[in-house]
Amino acid sequence: MARRQTRKKAEGWKAKRWYDVVTPEIFGKMSIGSTPADDPAKLVGRVMDTTLGELTNDLGKQNVKMHFKVNEVSGESAHTRFTGHELTRDYLRSLVKRRTSLVESNIVVTTKDGFKVHLKPMSLTIKRAGSSQIKAIRDIMNGILRERGNELNYEQFIHEVVLGKLASDIYKKAKIIYPLRRVEISKTKILAEP
Repeated sequence: MARRQTRKKAEGWKAKRWYDVVTPEIFGKMSIGSTPADDPAKLVGRVMDTTLGELTNDLGKQNVKMHFKVNEVSGESAHTRFTGHELTRDYLRSLVKRRTSLVESNIVVTTKDGFKVHLKPMSLTIKRAGSSQIKAIRDIMNGILRERGNELNYEQFIHEVVLGKLASDIYKKAKIIYPLRRVEISKTKILAEP
């Protein structure tokens, strides 16, 4: 009885083919790995993760996890779309220190071409900030993200978020309110496409 089950499993595995998983055009159509499937239709909807460090060959960006979802299979390639990014937990834990303030926000931004993106920006102060300073920093973070979302199309906006340009812009404006140690956009998620 046990022998027959192993034979079926082996036959099932032999029936599968390997497909190369490719990032979308905004990330250079790079291969991020391969995945097996016996039917190409079963690949659609599968989520693949990689780090920004692997995409850019920059070891300093290994703390950024990128999420891609397979939306189309052609030939031996499974094409994906970007669904979001997040910072790794160990990196987030290393940022938070005692006697400092963590200013977080949740905001949904609509880009110029109609994509809805959920963002979680965060700012870390050098010392503990007062409630009015925290509110002012949060308003600056939300204002810059909304403004840039209205000005940029989806691809430009995602590039600025993932590569840290928006975090840098927030840092430059918000450090006037209170001394900041770090600004990050800890998470994004694509909510809707036009």
